[in-house]
Amino acid sequence: MNKLVVVDDHTLLSQAISGLVNSFQDFEVLYTCKNGQELVDQLVFENKRPDIVLMDVNMPIMDGIETTAYLKEHYPNIKVLALSVEEEERTILKMLRAGAKGYLLKDTEKSVLESALKELMSQGFYHTNTVAQILVRSLHEESSLTLKERELEFIKHACTEMTYNEIADRMFLSPKTVQGYRDSVFSKLNLKNRTGLVIYAIKHGLFKP
Repeated sequence: MNKLVVVDDHTLLSQAISGLVNSFQDFEVLYTCKNGQELVDQLVFENKRPDIVLMDVNMPIMDGIETTAYLKEHYPNIKVLALSVEEEERTILKMLRAGAKGYLLKDTEKSVLESALKELMSQGFYHTNTVAQILVRSLHEESSLTLKERELEFIKHACTEMTYNEIADRMFLSPKTVQGYRDSVFSKLNLKNRTGLVIYAIKHGLFKP
């Protein structure tokens, strides 16, 4: 059974979310907290460690971003799934950079929440298409070496079972040019091999298996 904690300063809402999660197979809520400080106290003094924390963003005393960063440093095995009304890209990016493994809005469907929890446990992260697009845009904005259209095309082909020569044929390029794309992409994304590229592409929404 996967253990969860709900951290939200609205008591009725946290109780409703808890009831929802408890109706899912293989998931149960250990306890709820009104802010990040209450969660930290439970972890430090009671040693009640969940597998997943459903984390609100805006809370008094210790908010979701600060709490997520604390968990990343002190309890890296606990996965944080943000559950918030905040839709601003800047807020979403702050949560993800702090260590959240996913971000959902509170008006999400019950089935989406359940799928997110399952994927979080099986894959280690859950990103909606919207969040994936935000991550990709952020990557492009933060780097002066943005990925070119042909490099993105190469990445999609590289995530398949095609050899580099087959990719060259598909892209109507010489094998040497494709090798140049490969070296350029590896350098820009700080990757060492094709496996790392596949993992990166899936995680950031550049390729869907």
